[in-house]
Amino acid sequence: MSAIYKRELKSYFTSPLGYIVMVVYLALYGYVFSMLYAVGAPEISMVFSSFSFITAFLIPVLTMRLFSEERRQKTDRALMTAPVSLTGIVMGKYLAALTVFGLSQAVTLIYQTIFAFNVTVDWVGYLSCLVGTMLMAAALIAVGLFISSLTDSQIVAAVISIAVSVMLFSLDGFLSGVKAEWIVKALQWISFQGRYYTFIEGLFDIANTVYFISFSAVFLFLTVRVQESKRWA
Repeated sequence: MSAIYKRELKSYFTSPLGYIVMVVYLALYGYVFSMLYAVGAPEISMVFSSFSFITAFLIPVLTMRLFSEERRQKTDRALMTAPVSLTGIVMGKYLAALTVFGLSQAVTLIYQTIFAFNVTVDWVGYLSCLVGTMLMAAALIAVGLFISSLTDSQIVAAVISIAVSVMLFSLDGFLSGVKAEWIVKALQWISFQGRYYTFIEGLFDIANTVYFISFSAVFLFLTVRVQESKRWA
């Protein structure tokens, strides 16, 4: 798994992809931070909450090539026959994408430190925001990885991943038009938005943590099954 992880992590920085995602986050985070600082509202939670929906568009950029590019370049067969388990291949790619995303979030520590020099800050609340963001990203990366394993087109993988990610964030918006209570409860249970904003509010919720981890695990399992079916196809 470590070999796959190093290979994928290196590929993010030998092409513009990793840099693009990180620069976009740095630029947008910097803009929101400067605006909050200028108006005297140094709340790091507001920085995180501003990007929950944008993350649904940026993470598919990280995941779109993970398997689809292997299929397009016909290198997937060599990968499948490598002395690495399918789980190791999937986890290596998954952790590489998660690492790049994590690096893009590291800048928030700088902003929080700057806030700390000016006002009393809530470090527990900051950690809650950071953990919630990483858990949500982990779930979206797992979804994107699964979708990438289904197609040899990066564009198709990106478009479908964006659509699914946005849907996961927007489910709460459909509740007002739904009459059946069981459907409302189901949509509320699946929706990422409410669960994520619990962390933004500084509440480290175990149930939501388990949900995001389980959600990630399900899609990683499905990705392994897809790759297994292709190995024997």
